[in-house]
Amino acid sequence: MITRILAMLLGVVLALSPLQPPVWAVSIAPPQPQSVSQSAVPPSPPSIKTAQAIPRSSTSFVAAVVDSVGPAVVRIDTERTITRSADPFSSDPFFRRFFGEGGMSMNPYEERLQGQGSGFIVDKNGTILTNAHVVDQADRVTVNLKDGRRMEGKVLGVDEVTDLAVVKIDVSGEDLPIASLGDSEQVRVGDWAIAVGNPLGLDNTVTLGIISTLNRSSALVGIPDKRLDFIQTDAAINPGNSGGPLLDEQGEVIGINTAIRANAMGIGFAIPINKAKEIMPKLIQGQQVSHPYLGVQIATLTPDLAKQNNSDPNATVMLPELNGALVVGVVPDSPAANGGIRRGDVITQIDGQGVSTADQLQGWVDRTQVGQSIRVTVKRGDGTQQLSVRTAELRSAKAR
Repeated sequence: MITRILAMLLGVVLALSPLQPPVWAVSIAPPQPQSVSQSAVPPSPPSIKTAQAIPRSSTSFVAAVVDSVGPAVVRIDTERTITRSADPFSSDPFFRRFFGEGGMSMNPYEERLQGQGSGFIVDKNGTILTNAHVVDQADRVTVNLKDGRRMEGKVLGVDEVTDLAVVKIDVSGEDLPIASLGDSEQVRVGDWAIAVGNPLGLDNTVTLGIISTLNRSSALVGIPDKRLDFIQTDAAINPGNSGGPLLDEQGEVIGINTAIRANAMGIGFAIPINKAKEIMPKLIQGQQVSHPYLGVQIATLTPDLAKQNNSDPNATVMLPELNGALVVGVVPDSPAANGGIRRGDVITQIDGQGVSTADQLQGWVDRTQVGQSIRVTVKRGDGTQQLSVRTAELRSAKAR
């Protein structure tokens, strides 16, 4: 009994006393505090990176050009009144049998047509360059400046062959912005091109591109009635842009935009400004611009094209297998017709200088004077002929 009581007391004492480490553990020195390594730090959650605003640099060259030249670009509104027949059947032969040539005796009526284009001021006198087709046959021309001013415009001169026109506004007491004219001969393929105008009625529109190619002939573009070698650009040019400036990166006018291909997408054309500078003085004076012509429709002939034609059993003419300008049509009573040129002839020389393409021949004619006599070498069948042709003033004529 006494033993059991002692054992219980001993258990209580042990339970109430603090636990001590074993003897072997006491001799070991406690661990020293160590520096915490980077790898021991638990990774922090990834921080969210926000886009930093790009520091604003100096004004871009496009904005600088627009600020400088934009005020000189104008919108040109035109009005033209035409007379229409009120008789809807006047052109129908069936109804004319019943009502006679006088129709139903309905009075004709007038209709007012409105148009819109662009232009730009070139001097302090209020001279404006634009396209001929913008102001063609207009009874009234209104010039709208970017700052809101509206002025009546007077058409001084129009040249349909180069699609150029000059409009004048009254500037008495007016301070006008002007556009500086550059040198289109210095333009290179790949240079920047900035088109400014009012396409589709959207005023003060700017588009940017590059010069795609130079000396694109009007014949290749699809307007054989013009005499132009265009600047081609991928800067957007739409209806309403016509007459507006095409600018280089220095803000100088290198061309006059013209929207001439309704089906063109990503391709625009501009009249070289050097051509405008050549013609503008005559237009300002109201003079007619002379354009010499021969009166032929031509196409470039190569040996391969001639072989393809000659191998066709349905070919109407055998062509010489050489390079030259093939005559595909002759205007009646034209210099070419009077000089003896015939359809199917191949022009190989002008005044002793070789001609290998249609564009080359056109260039030769453009550099002559109206009334100048030129020697034309043609290949006709198996023979060669020397013809003398005197150029004449270009008129509205169609080849047959």
